This record gives sequence, structure tokens and C-alpha cells, in this order.
Amino acid sequence: MKFVSEYRNAEKVKKLINDISETVTKPWKIMEVCGGQTHSLVKNGILELLPEEINMIHGPGCPVCVTPLNLIDKAIFLAEKKDVILGSFGDMLRVPGSEKSLLQIKAEGADVRILYSPSDAVKIAKDNPDKEVVFFAVGFETTAPANALSVIQAKKLGLTNYSILVSHVLVPPAIEAIMDDEETRIDAFLGAGHVMSIMGLSEYYPLVEKYKVPIVATGFEPVEMLVGISSAVKQLEKGEYKMENAYKRVVRENGTPAARNLIFEAFEISDRMWRGIGNIPDSGYELNDKYKDFDANLKFHIDIDIAKESEMCIAGLILKGIKKPYECPAFGKLCNPENPLGAPMVSSEGACAAYYHYSV
Repeated sequence: MKFVSEYRNAEKVKKLINDISETVTKPWKIMEVCGGQTHSLVKNGILELLPEEINMIHGPGCPVCVTPLNLIDKAIFLAEKKDVILGSFGDMLRVPGSEKSLLQIKAEGADVRILYSPSDAVKIAKDNPDKEVVFFAVGFETTAPANALSVIQAKKLGLTNYSILVSHVLVPPAIEAIMDDEETRIDAFLGAGHVMSIMGLSEYYPLVEKYKVPIVATGFEPVEMLVGISSAVKQLEKGEYKMENAYKRVVRENGTPAARNLIFEAFEISDRMWRGIGNIPDSGYELNDKYKDFDANLKFHIDIDIAKESEMCIAGLILKGIKKPYECPAFGKLCNPENPLGAPMVSSEGACAAYYHYSV
């Protein structure tokens, strides 16, 4: 439990809560970008321990939650083709598309497989040359290196039956979109530590300067979450705004160059549609010209219009931090993990799922 138990130490948590309480003098809205951080806040009861002046806003840092309906429909379309094996991370299977989910078509006989790595999909493609193998490549910058590596491997192996359906989104443009939204008011951000461990900190300095907001690289355990909140509060109370690294055991200034090299070998930056939010310019990755042959969207000529969300679901407002899950009239009633109306109730990083499991 070393490197885990010390970050769940009750005495350290108590001291940090006391420090925050003694420091804060006015209301502040702090957004944790990552859904994993949201779950940590809710599961560990941190929201109840914080002084009432601190309002934690749950951001759009759940890649499953922001994957648009039409991309899920495209994955379903591919999986229903008899010659396609579709691989995916497990939390994508229950996310509702416009009519059904990947789990439903798997139950109907489609060859949908839960995989732990896109490299597993490459092996499946190598072992099944008579089948088309498609991996549903979803994630923030954190999972991009592995997805990039899969197409690099497939190209080296000369595989023509492997492709990926890309749904990669990027954190810095999302922060920019949130700050430019007239409905949103955020005073500081807790940066997603795992993303920053890959990309480093350089992309965040311009955001700090442009919007005059503190951004603090933050981990996921209770002590780490509170260190991040404390750092943000201290800056706000002093009228400062800096990019601060409160997750130094993982995050380095220049991130992980080898991982970034993989990303930019295979991907290029593009506009991306975010479920519940809309189009955000330069907020995603797509395969570059060198690897276009591995783009499932192009390979299968998929053209599916963006479907309309359930009118009862307010996932977009939740993802932008305007509403909390319990403010949705369908929360816990018409919408629950067994019958989700929106992705935030399904994903292991979704805010609605966190509140349902740990706060209801």
C-alpha cells in the first residue's frame, strides 16, 4: 500500500481541511477537470468536509461522457457488420447511443469485445486475417499514446484489416471553452494529473495568463485532492494566478516525451464534437495522412448524422459545471445506472454515477 495509504491518511486530511478553512475568506468556485477526481471527491466525502465557501464544480473530464452520440452509433453500425470484430474499453459498452448500446448489440450476437489495450486488438487482427478489426479509440491525452502505438504496430506488421474509430479529446481547449462560456464562472482549476503526466505543463501557462485563473496539477487520492484545493485557495486569496504543480510525484514540467512522440507520429490536432457541449475547435486528435488507412471512419465511409439527446437529460449542463447531478429531474428516477439517459450516469468517471453510488 506504499504510495497509496500515505495519501489516504486521516490525520493529513484533517490538517488540510483545517488549513483550507483557516485560509478561505470568500466564496470560490473551483473546477476539477477530471472525472476520476470527481469520483474521489464524492466517494471520500471531501465535498462534505470542505468549508461552505468552497464550491467544487465538476468538469467535462470524462472522455466516455463527452463522446458524441453519432460516434457511438458509428461503433454500433460497424459492430453489426458480420465481418467486423469491434474492441472497446469496458465503460463504453453501456453508454447509450441514439437507439441502443454496444452492450445490447453484443447480447444480440455482435462480436464486441472488452479489451484492456488497443495492442490486444492488433493481435486479434493478426490472428483473424479474414475479419476486419476495429478498436473504439476513446480518451483524453492519457490513452492517446497506446492508441497511436496500435496503428504504428499495425502498419509495421502490414495489417490491412485493422483500424480505429477515433474519439480523442484534449483538456486545454476544453478549459478555454468553459472560460469563454457566458453561463460559466470558474475561479480556479484542478488540472488532470494523468493528462499532465503525458503532456507536461507548457500548454497551461497561456491559459493562466489569458484568463487570470490559477491552474493546479492535482492527483487523485484524498490527500492529493486537498493539497490541490489548498494550493488553489491560497492563490485566490492572495489575488495570484499561477500554474502550480501539486502532483510532483507523477507530473514533470515536460511530461513524458516518448509518449508525446507516439501521439504526434500518428495523430494531428482537429476540431472535435463534445457530447452535451458542442463543437470545440482544435480540441481533438485524428489520424494524420501517414496513417489515414487505419481510420475506420474513412475506411468504411460511415456517414451518420448527429442524433438528438434525450430532452430529460441535462448532461451538457452538468459537463459544463452549470448544474449538479442532483439538480436533474430524472436523476435517480428515470435515469440510473441500469437505465441511463446519458453517459455521465454510465461511466466510471461520470459525475452522475459518482453522486448516485456515493451520495444518494
